[in-house]
Formats: sequence, structure tokens, C-alpha cells
Amino acid sequence: MDNYLLFIIKSALIDFKRNKLRTFLTSLGILIGVASVVLLIAFGLGLKKYIAQQFENLGTNLVFILPGNGFKSGSMSMAGMMGGVKFDYKDVRDLRKIVGVSDVVPAFIKNVSVASPSDTEATRIYSATANIFRVRNLEIDIGRVFTEADAAKRAKVVVLGPKIANKLFTDKDLALGKTIRIENTGFRVIGVLKPKGGGGFGAPDFDSFIYIPYKTGYMFNPDKKFFAIYLKAQNSSYIPVVKKQAHEMLLRRYDENDFSVIKQDEILNTVSSIFNILNLVLVMIGAISLVVGGIGIMNIMYVSVTERTREIGIRRALGAQKKDILWHFLTEAVILSLFGGLIGLLIAWIAVLFIQRFFPAYINGASVVAALGVSSLTGVVFGVFPARKAAQLSPIEAIRYE
Repeated sequence: MDNYLLFIIKSALIDFKRNKLRTFLTSLGILIGVASVVLLIAFGLGLKKYIAQQFENLGTNLVFILPGNGFKSGSMSMAGMMGGVKFDYKDVRDLRKIVGVSDVVPAFIKNVSVASPSDTEATRIYSATANIFRVRNLEIDIGRVFTEADAAKRAKVVVLGPKIANKLFTDKDLALGKTIRIENTGFRVIGVLKPKGGGGFGAPDFDSFIYIPYKTGYMFNPDKKFFAIYLKAQNSSYIPVVKKQAHEMLLRRYDENDFSVIKQDEILNTVSSIFNILNLVLVMIGAISLVVGGIGIMNIMYVSVTERTREIGIRRALGAQKKDILWHFLTEAVILSLFGGLIGLLIAWIAVLFIQRFFPAYINGASVVAALGVSSLTGVVFGVFPARKAAQLSPIEAIRYE
């Protein structure tokens, strides 16, 4: 059996060698399809990894309190997130009483125009209490962070993210001690943070934020309201208790649909599920090219059967059975598909190596097996019809064919 299979493969390879250009062009559709699907899977895996990294950068053991009911029932609704209440400092004081909470951080964000002596940029101010740096694992690079004393004095001091520092002063090392103007009000730069990364795919770019004490921020926030409150649990075992108590406490002031209390992993799972659906749709679109490639193989194999009709007749006359002809043409179709699949996989791998410099895309074993399996299956499915036609030819009629 092994010798028989080896003979069929060698015969197929000899036929391909005689028509190199046609062999390549026939495999091209499968090549493009496999490369597209593998790249899309790699992007999807990279995107999930990227999202996980972004949530790790937010800090650990966090519970988020957000306006509206956009994250209720394990789903995310932008319409639900747009509604709801705005929180005030009374909520912050109440939430600090929860057992198992180590930090409570209210946050207010606003788009502003900021100017240095040499440049003007559009960015966001991030108004929060001093423990925002501890909660979000933000580390100081130059200078210092602001304190609760700065907040109590409503000091006009700011801590810059590294990106905005580089934009405003060309070099972040030049920013310390300088004055910037936010909406025409002067602020002194007391520190520049270390880079955290992120900011892609709609995620906030915290490296471009300007951090100010929350009471100082009231000049941009006259209602003294906060868009979100972050709770940091003492450890991971307290997270369910913190979430439950925070929900019960807020229900004393607000309606059920006015706010959402969400664990960090719930947001991650919700966002990941959305991107999983999006990636599945993209992979299905990419798979269309595999179908097109399979149809191309079927068409070329039909042409090959027509061109080699006399050869098939001679083989049948010399004793080849129908199954021999069937296996021969089916093997050719599978090899064509596998050849295209392997080249497509190689191209995708090279592309991913280049993309990894900018984005954490990667190819896993499952996508490799799937790509080669699908390309082989494509060869079988679309190769069986011309192979059957070749096997059904009458030897006498085939020899007479011109």
C-alpha cells in the first residue's frame, strides 16, 4: 500500500513539473486564502492578548463603578453607558466604609487644550485623588506625584504622561518645573510618569493624560461630579464582597439602572467576547477566498482531465482500474491544496514576525493545524468531482479522443 501511494504521489509530482506555471497559479487561490485566515486568527489572538495587557496596566484587584447599565447581564451597551448618574464625593466617602477596600478613587476626565512655551496640544486632563497612582500602578519617572495636601490646597500642579511631556517640551526631561497653560490657566509641572503603553483600538492612552488633583480639577468640573469611581480590594478574595457591598450601598441613592458595578475580569470578558465575534466574522470572510481557490482547483483539474483523456485511456488499457485513476487525480488536487496551504502559512508566519514589532499578534498550533487541515479538505472536496469524471471515462473512447 505504501509503494502504491508513493507511486501515485511521484506520478502527480511529475505532472506538476511539466506544468509549473499552471501548478503555481492553481495553488494561488488556496495560498491567499490560507494566508488570510491565519493572519486574521493571529490578529485576533494578538488583540485578545493586547486587551488583557491593557487591563493589567489598569491595576489589579479593581472594581469599577460606572454610570448607566451598559455592562449589565454580561454584555456591553453603548446606549446604556451614555445614561445613568454622575457620582459625587458623598459616594466616595460612603464607599470608603466598605470592608475589604484599600483605596477609593473618583475620576473626572475632560478634553482640553494645553500649551507650553513651544507647543499647543489637544489632550485630556485626568482629575483624581492622589492614590490614583498607587491604584493604577503608575510610576514616577521624574519629579514627584501630587499629594492629598496638594488637593486640599487646590494647588495648580500637574503630573504629565510621558507622551504629552515629549510633545509639549520635545524632551520629557525638560518638563520638570516648567509652566503649562490648560484652558489659559497656568499649572506647574511637578512630575513625569514612566510609560505604560496602550492607547490603541479605542483604549484610553493614559501616557497622554495630564493628571491633576481632584479639587484643583473642580475649575473644569464645576458640578463636582465624577464619571467613574475605582475601588481597589485589599486582595483578590475580597473582590466579590466589595462588589456586592458597593452595589447595595449605591442602591440607597440611585436606581438599579443608573449605575454598574463591574469586576475587572467582567469588563475583560465582555470586551473579549465582542472581539471574538468580530474576529469570527473576519475569518469567515477570509475563508471565502479558500472556496474561490477550491473552485479554481476544480476548474483546472477538469481542464487537466480533458487534456489527458488519451493518457487516461492508455492507462486504463494497460490495466489501471477506475480507483487508480480516481486516486491519481484526487492526490493531485490534495497536493495542490497542501502546496498552496504551506506557502500561505509561510507567508503568514513571515508577516506575523514583522507585525510583532508593533502589535502582539502570534500564530498558535491550532491555527496551523486548522490551516493545513482546511487546505487538504478543500483539495478533497473540490478534487473529487474531476477525479470521478476521469475515473468514469471509457478506455476505448478515451484513446479515440482528439
